[in-house]
Amino acid sequence: MRVLVALGGNAMTSPDGTAHPADQVRAISEAMEHVAELVSAGHDVVLTHGNGPQVGNLLVKNEVAAHVVPPVPLDWCGAQTQGTIGFTILDALEPALARRGVARPVAALVTRTLVDAQDPHFQSPTKPVGRYLPADQAQQMIDHGQQWEDRGDKGWRRVVASPEPQEILDLGAIRALVETGHVVVAAGGGGIPVVREEDGTLRGVEAVIDKDLTAALLARALGCDILIIATDVDHAMVDYGTPDERPLGVTSLAQMQSYAADGQFASGSMGPKVDAALRFAESGGRSIITSLEHITDAVESEFGTVIDASPED
Repeated sequence: MRVLVALGGNAMTSPDGTAHPADQVRAISEAMEHVAELVSAGHDVVLTHGNGPQVGNLLVKNEVAAHVVPPVPLDWCGAQTQGTIGFTILDALEPALARRGVARPVAALVTRTLVDAQDPHFQSPTKPVGRYLPADQAQQMIDHGQQWEDRGDKGWRRVVASPEPQEILDLGAIRALVETGHVVVAAGGGGIPVVREEDGTLRGVEAVIDKDLTAALLARALGCDILIIATDVDHAMVDYGTPDERPLGVTSLAQMQSYAADGQFASGSMGPKVDAALRFAESGGRSIITSLEHITDAVESEFGTVIDASPED
Protein backbone atom coordinates (compact mmCIF):
# COMPACT_ATOMS: atom_id res chain seq x y z
CA MET A 1 0.00 0.00 0.00
CA ARG A 2 0.98 3.62 -0.44
CA VAL A 3 0.67 5.32 2.93
CA LEU A 4 1.05 8.94 3.88
CA VAL A 5 1.94 9.46 7.54
CA ALA A 6 1.38 12.90 9.04
CA LEU A 7 3.58 13.17 12.11
CA GLY A 8 2.27 15.35 14.93
CA GLY A 9 4.31 17.70 17.07
CA ASN A 10 4.75 15.03 19.74
CA ALA A 11 7.01 13.17 17.31
CA MET A 12 9.35 16.17 17.08
CA THR A 13 9.85 17.24 20.70
CA SER A 14 10.32 15.88 24.21
CA PRO A 15 7.25 14.68 26.13
CA ASP A 16 6.90 18.05 27.87
CA GLY A 17 6.86 19.85 24.52
CA THR A 18 10.29 21.45 24.75
CA ALA A 19 12.22 21.75 21.52
CA HIS A 20 15.88 21.73 22.56
CA PRO A 21 17.90 20.37 19.61
CA ALA A 22 18.93 17.27 21.56
CA ASP A 23 15.30 16.62 22.50
CA GLN A 24 14.24 16.94 18.88
CA VAL A 25 16.92 14.53 17.65
CA ARG A 26 15.95 12.03 20.32
CA ALA A 27 12.22 12.26 19.58
CA ILE A 28 12.67 12.07 15.82
CA SER A 29 14.99 9.07 16.17
CA GLU A 30 12.32 7.26 18.18
CA ALA A 31 9.63 8.21 15.67
CA MET A 32 11.68 6.88 12.77
CA GLU A 33 11.88 3.46 14.40
CA HIS A 34 8.12 3.19 13.96
CA VAL A 35 8.25 4.54 10.42
CA ALA A 36 10.99 2.06 9.54
CA GLU A 37 8.78 -0.78 10.79
CA LEU A 38 6.06 0.36 8.39
CA VAL A 39 8.49 0.54 5.48
CA SER A 40 9.98 -2.85 6.33
CA ALA A 41 6.47 -4.33 6.18
CA GLY A 42 6.57 -3.57 2.46
CA HIS A 43 4.61 -0.33 2.21
CA ASP A 44 5.48 2.78 0.21
CA VAL A 45 5.63 5.60 2.74
CA VAL A 46 5.46 9.37 2.39
CA LEU A 47 6.00 11.52 5.47
CA THR A 48 4.85 14.97 6.40
CA HIS A 49 5.21 16.66 9.75
CA GLY A 50 4.29 19.53 12.00
CA ASN A 51 6.68 22.36 12.82
CA GLY A 52 4.92 24.44 15.47
CA PRO A 53 7.57 24.25 18.23
CA GLN A 54 10.39 24.83 15.74
CA VAL A 55 8.70 27.87 14.19
CA GLY A 56 7.97 29.07 17.70
CA ASN A 57 11.69 29.02 18.46
CA LEU A 58 12.43 31.08 15.36
CA LEU A 59 9.76 33.61 16.32
CA VAL A 60 11.40 34.08 19.72
CA LYS A 61 14.70 34.72 17.96
CA ASN A 62 12.89 37.27 15.78
CA GLU A 63 11.60 39.05 18.86
CA VAL A 64 14.90 39.04 20.70
CA ALA A 65 16.85 40.33 17.70
CA ALA A 66 14.23 42.70 16.25
CA HIS A 67 16.21 45.75 17.34
CA VAL A 68 19.24 44.47 15.40
CA VAL A 69 17.95 42.68 12.29
CA PRO A 70 14.53 42.60 10.58
CA PRO A 71 12.29 39.67 11.64
CA VAL A 72 12.26 36.67 9.31
CA PRO A 73 8.80 36.21 7.69
CA LEU A 74 6.73 33.10 8.37
CA ASP A 75 7.24 31.62 4.91
CA TRP A 76 10.99 31.74 5.53
CA CYS A 77 10.46 30.16 8.95
CA GLY A 78 8.53 27.35 7.26
CA ALA A 79 11.29 26.75 4.73
CA GLN A 80 13.98 26.73 7.41
CA THR A 81 12.12 24.25 9.60
CA GLN A 82 11.34 21.98 6.66
CA GLY A 83 15.05 21.80 5.96
CA THR A 84 16.09 21.25 9.56
CA ILE A 85 13.43 18.67 10.41
CA GLY A 86 13.84 17.01 7.02
CA PHE A 87 17.53 16.31 7.32
CA THR A 88 17.11 15.21 10.96
CA ILE A 89 14.46 12.70 9.84
CA LEU A 90 16.74 11.41 7.09
CA ASP A 91 19.67 11.01 9.48
CA ALA A 92 17.45 8.94 11.80
CA LEU A 93 15.50 6.98 9.19
CA GLU A 94 18.44 5.71 7.14
CA PRO A 95 20.06 3.75 10.01
CA ALA A 96 16.65 2.58 11.27
CA LEU A 97 16.00 1.04 7.84
CA ALA A 98 19.53 -0.39 7.65
CA ARG A 99 19.09 -2.17 11.00
CA ARG A 100 16.09 -3.94 9.46
CA GLY A 101 17.94 -4.85 6.30
CA VAL A 102 15.80 -2.51 4.19
CA ALA A 103 17.54 -0.84 1.26
CA ARG A 104 15.33 2.14 0.45
CA PRO A 105 16.60 5.60 -0.49
CA VAL A 106 15.25 8.53 1.49
CA ALA A 107 14.78 12.17 0.52
CA ALA A 108 13.42 15.39 1.98
CA LEU A 109 11.92 18.06 -0.24
CA VAL A 110 11.34 21.71 0.59
CA THR A 111 7.73 22.07 -0.52
CA ARG A 112 5.51 25.02 -1.42
CA THR A 113 1.74 24.99 -0.98
CA LEU A 114 -0.43 27.34 -3.01
CA VAL A 115 -3.10 29.31 -1.16
CA ASP A 116 -5.64 31.81 -2.46
CA ALA A 117 -4.66 35.43 -1.96
CA GLN A 118 -8.39 36.15 -1.54
CA ASP A 119 -8.87 33.53 1.17
CA PRO A 120 -11.03 35.20 3.86
CA HIS A 121 -8.58 34.14 6.56
CA PHE A 122 -6.21 36.85 5.31
CA GLN A 123 -8.82 39.48 6.10
CA SER A 124 -9.42 38.20 9.65
CA PRO A 125 -6.33 36.40 10.98
CA THR A 126 -7.14 34.23 14.00
CA LYS A 127 -4.35 31.65 14.23
CA PRO A 128 -2.23 32.36 17.34
CA VAL A 129 1.51 31.76 16.97
CA GLY A 130 4.47 32.21 19.23
CA ARG A 131 4.57 33.30 22.83
CA TYR A 132 2.78 35.96 24.86
CA LEU A 133 4.55 39.30 25.27
CA PRO A 134 3.96 42.44 27.31
CA ALA A 135 2.47 45.37 25.40
CA ASP A 136 5.74 47.27 24.90
CA GLN A 137 7.52 44.27 23.39
CA ALA A 138 4.52 43.39 21.22
CA GLN A 139 4.47 46.96 19.95
CA GLN A 140 8.00 46.55 18.65
CA MET A 141 6.80 43.65 16.49
CA ILE A 142 3.67 45.55 15.44
CA ASP A 143 6.01 48.30 14.21
CA HIS A 144 7.53 45.65 11.93
CA GLY A 145 4.07 45.07 10.36
CA GLN A 146 2.85 42.12 12.43
CA GLN A 147 -0.66 41.76 13.87
CA TRP A 148 -0.96 41.17 17.62
CA GLU A 149 -3.94 40.92 19.96
CA ASP A 150 -4.36 41.81 23.61
CA ARG A 151 -5.16 38.55 25.43
CA GLY A 152 -5.75 40.10 28.85
CA ASP A 153 -3.71 38.88 31.82
CA LYS A 154 -1.58 36.62 29.62
CA GLY A 155 -0.34 39.54 27.55
CA TRP A 156 -0.28 40.07 23.80
CA ARG A 157 -0.02 37.33 21.19
CA ARG A 158 0.56 37.35 17.46
CA VAL A 159 -2.23 36.17 15.15
CA VAL A 160 -1.80 35.18 11.51
CA ALA A 161 -3.92 33.82 8.68
CA SER A 162 -4.47 30.06 8.29
CA PRO A 163 -5.69 29.76 4.68
CA GLU A 164 -6.94 26.60 2.99
CA PRO A 165 -4.29 24.66 1.03
CA GLN A 166 -5.16 24.63 -2.67
CA GLU A 167 -2.32 22.82 -4.44
CA ILE A 168 1.02 21.15 -3.69
CA LEU A 169 3.23 23.00 -6.14
CA ASP A 170 6.14 20.56 -5.95
CA LEU A 171 3.95 17.51 -6.45
CA GLY A 172 5.79 16.41 -9.60
CA ALA A 173 9.10 16.14 -7.78
CA ILE A 174 7.49 14.33 -4.84
CA ARG A 175 5.78 11.85 -7.17
CA ALA A 176 8.99 11.21 -9.11
CA LEU A 177 10.84 10.38 -5.91
CA VAL A 178 8.05 8.12 -4.64
CA GLU A 179 7.86 6.25 -7.92
CA THR A 180 11.61 5.59 -7.87
CA GLY A 181 11.35 3.93 -4.48
CA HIS A 182 12.23 6.78 -2.14
CA VAL A 183 10.74 7.30 1.28
CA VAL A 184 9.92 10.99 0.92
CA VAL A 185 9.56 13.73 3.51
CA ALA A 186 7.52 16.59 2.05
CA ALA A 187 5.14 19.47 2.80
CA GLY A 188 6.31 19.88 6.39
CA GLY A 189 4.29 22.30 8.46
CA GLY A 190 1.58 22.29 5.80
CA GLY A 191 3.99 23.56 3.19
CA ILE A 192 5.50 26.99 2.61
CA PRO A 193 2.49 29.25 1.91
CA VAL A 194 2.66 31.03 -1.44
CA VAL A 195 0.17 32.93 -3.60
CA ARG A 196 0.14 33.34 -7.36
CA GLU A 197 0.27 36.89 -8.70
CA GLU A 198 -1.71 38.03 -11.74
CA ASP A 199 1.42 37.66 -13.91
CA GLY A 200 1.82 34.05 -12.79
CA THR A 201 4.75 34.59 -10.46
CA LEU A 202 4.71 33.17 -6.93
CA ARG A 203 5.15 35.04 -3.66
CA GLY A 204 5.54 33.74 -0.13
CA VAL A 205 3.07 35.05 2.42
CA GLU A 206 2.81 35.41 6.20
CA ALA A 207 0.51 32.50 7.04
CA VAL A 208 0.33 29.09 8.70
CA ILE A 209 -1.32 26.20 6.84
CA ASP A 210 -2.83 23.34 8.81
CA LYS A 211 -0.44 20.44 8.22
CA ASP A 212 -3.16 17.78 8.41
CA LEU A 213 -5.26 19.50 5.72
CA THR A 214 -2.19 19.63 3.50
CA ALA A 215 -1.52 15.97 4.30
CA ALA A 216 -5.01 15.05 3.08
CA LEU A 217 -4.47 17.08 -0.09
CA LEU A 218 -1.08 15.47 -0.74
CA ALA A 219 -2.38 11.96 -0.04
CA ARG A 220 -5.15 12.42 -2.62
CA ALA A 221 -2.77 13.87 -5.19
CA LEU A 222 -0.33 10.95 -4.79
CA GLY A 223 -3.09 8.34 -4.99
CA CYS A 224 -2.34 7.04 -1.50
CA ASP A 225 -4.41 4.16 -0.18
CA ILE A 226 -4.20 5.29 3.44
CA LEU A 227 -3.71 8.55 5.31
CA ILE A 228 -2.47 8.11 8.89
CA ILE A 229 -2.66 11.10 11.19
CA ALA A 230 -0.21 10.09 13.90
CA THR A 231 -0.86 11.77 17.22
CA ASP A 232 -0.36 11.06 20.92
CA VAL A 233 -3.52 8.98 21.48
CA ASP A 234 -4.56 5.59 20.14
CA HIS A 235 -8.06 6.68 19.09
CA ALA A 236 -10.25 9.71 18.61
CA MET A 237 -12.85 9.90 21.38
CA VAL A 238 -16.52 10.84 21.53
CA ASP A 239 -18.16 12.34 24.62
CA TYR A 240 -14.65 13.24 25.71
CA GLY A 241 -14.31 14.22 29.36
CA THR A 242 -17.69 12.77 30.34
CA PRO A 243 -18.66 9.47 31.99
CA ASP A 244 -19.77 8.27 28.54
CA GLU A 245 -16.36 8.87 26.95
CA ARG A 246 -15.43 6.11 24.52
CA PRO A 247 -12.84 5.49 21.81
CA LEU A 248 -13.80 5.16 18.16
CA GLY A 249 -12.57 2.15 16.22
CA VAL A 250 -13.70 1.37 12.67
CA THR A 251 -16.32 4.03 11.96
CA SER A 252 -18.33 4.69 8.81
CA LEU A 253 -17.81 7.92 6.95
CA ALA A 254 -21.41 8.95 7.57
CA GLN A 255 -21.15 8.31 11.31
CA MET A 256 -17.90 10.25 11.61
CA GLN A 257 -19.40 13.15 9.70
CA SER A 258 -22.32 13.10 12.11
CA TYR A 259 -20.02 13.15 15.15
CA ALA A 260 -18.11 16.09 13.68
CA ALA A 261 -21.31 17.99 12.91
CA ASP A 262 -22.37 17.50 16.54
CA GLY A 263 -19.21 19.21 17.75
CA GLN A 264 -17.66 16.10 19.27
CA PHE A 265 -14.10 17.12 18.35
CA ALA A 266 -12.54 20.27 19.80
CA SER A 267 -11.36 22.85 17.29
CA GLY A 268 -8.06 23.30 19.13
CA SER A 269 -7.09 19.62 19.27
CA MET A 270 -8.81 16.70 17.55
CA GLY A 271 -11.10 18.79 15.32
CA PRO A 272 -8.58 19.64 12.56
CA LYS A 273 -7.34 16.04 12.50
CA VAL A 274 -10.86 14.70 12.03
CA ASP A 275 -11.55 17.33 9.36
CA ALA A 276 -8.49 16.22 7.39
CA ALA A 277 -9.33 12.54 7.88
CA LEU A 278 -12.85 13.12 6.59
CA ARG A 279 -11.63 14.98 3.52
CA PHE A 280 -9.40 12.10 2.51
CA ALA A 281 -12.06 9.47 3.25
CA GLU A 282 -14.60 11.44 1.24
CA SER A 283 -12.28 11.13 -1.76
CA GLY A 284 -12.38 7.32 -1.43
CA GLY A 285 -9.33 6.59 0.73
CA ARG A 286 -8.98 5.16 4.19
CA SER A 287 -8.10 7.56 7.01
CA ILE A 288 -6.72 6.46 10.36
CA ILE A 289 -6.11 8.53 13.48
CA THR A 290 -3.86 6.76 15.97
CA SER A 291 -0.66 6.95 17.97
CA LEU A 292 2.72 6.88 16.31
CA GLU A 293 3.56 3.62 18.07
CA HIS A 294 0.73 1.84 16.26
CA ILE A 295 1.07 3.04 12.66
CA THR A 296 1.99 -0.44 11.36
CA ASP A 297 -0.91 -1.98 13.31
CA ALA A 298 -3.14 0.72 11.84
CA VAL A 299 -2.29 -0.28 8.27
CA GLU A 300 -2.26 -4.05 8.72
CA SER A 301 -4.89 -4.57 11.44
CA GLU A 302 -7.09 -1.45 11.28
CA PHE A 303 -5.97 -0.28 14.71
CA GLY A 304 -7.04 3.20 15.81
CA THR A 305 -9.93 5.30 14.56
CA VAL A 306 -10.47 4.06 11.01
CA ILE A 307 -12.67 5.92 8.55
CA ASP A 308 -13.19 3.94 5.38
CA ALA A 309 -15.43 5.25 2.60
CA SER A 310 -16.36 1.74 1.49
CA PRO A 311 -19.34 1.11 -0.81
CA GLU A 312 -21.26 -0.27 2.17
CA ASP A 313 -21.30 3.20 3.73
